[in-house]
Amino acid sequence: MNPPSRPPESYYAGDLYGELTQLEEVTAKLSLATLFPGLLIAAIAALAAAFLSVTYGVPLILAGLLLGFALSFVAQDDRTHSGLDFASRAILRGGIILLGLQVTLMQIMDLGLAPFGALVLVMISALVGALVFARLAGQTTEAGILAGGATAICGTSAALALYGVIGNKRVSQTHFTITLVGITIASAIALTCYPLVAHWLSLSDAQAGFLTGAAIHDVAQAIGGGYAVSDEAGANATVIKLARVALLAPLVAIVAIVVKSRNNKADNQKQSLRIAVPGFIVLFLALLITNSFVPIPIEAREAGLLVSKSMLLLAVVATAMRSQLSFLLDAGWRTFMPVVGATVSSFLVALGMALAFG
Repeated sequence: MNPPSRPPESYYAGDLYGELTQLEEVTAKLSLATLFPGLLIAAIAALAAAFLSVTYGVPLILAGLLLGFALSFVAQDDRTHSGLDFASRAILRGGIILLGLQVTLMQIMDLGLAPFGALVLVMISALVGALVFARLAGQTTEAGILAGGATAICGTSAALALYGVIGNKRVSQTHFTITLVGITIASAIALTCYPLVAHWLSLSDAQAGFLTGAAIHDVAQAIGGGYAVSDEAGANATVIKLARVALLAPLVAIVAIVVKSRNNKADNQKQSLRIAVPGFIVLFLALLITNSFVPIPIEAREAGLLVSKSMLLLAVVATAMRSQLSFLLDAGWRTFMPVVGATVSSFLVALGMALAFG
């Protein structure tokens, strides 16, 4: 029996998320038998990551990424390709769609004009900081948009959504995976340090809630950082963070416009006003609007959050498994710089806004 052939480098560097039409063509040819090997291995690794997170307090996404890297040799077997592709495409999109159950339009309106304006400034600062550091480190504009947008919204989930419209032509899969690692580590550091900063500066509950909710990347960690200060700060951080999540759809739409414009210029084509917003972002927004006006039981929302986190974890594990470690070593430290710029900028502006509105 011949050993499984090694996939070409293009498999590792391929666009994980592609166009929806391509996805539909691929999934139409899939069967449970072809999906099972890759999905099974990714699911086992995801369960192991969840165990490490619950037992030892390791950030869930970071554990999933590390275990995925450790199992990257599995992608050399052709039998795993279909399952890993399906997890990093279709299951990813499903997880992002379900995030729409966690926020309502009313929560954004409850912020008030001044806090919402301050929040927008923090998000803009994350994007600008990432773009500046990307330029200084010799990275592409799209790499800065990816890191800045993910930091501005909700960390890993936003990065996955943004990569769906940026694609591997502008940001390689290796660079994307390193960005996920950087965002996860930065969020964990922020969770540890920002509540300490709030105590050290004697910030009020409202100020601490704004700082943690506006500047920590991951949703759960942003809310947890607020509650690490006080219950009231945690409640404020929850509203601020969910407002950021609600802005995922507009940001992805804007990035789609920017990326298409840059692609048209690169190809010397006339710019078209027609912008194809990814279908999963449309569904996310539809679910958000539904959640805003239709009473949904809290049990359903909690179940939706659990399913969403599980699907996103599975997608992250599959993404890491498709990354070749030698490519990661070749990428170097410069790949992390946009994440550093976004994190530092958002923290400084969020702290300044918190002190200004204190």
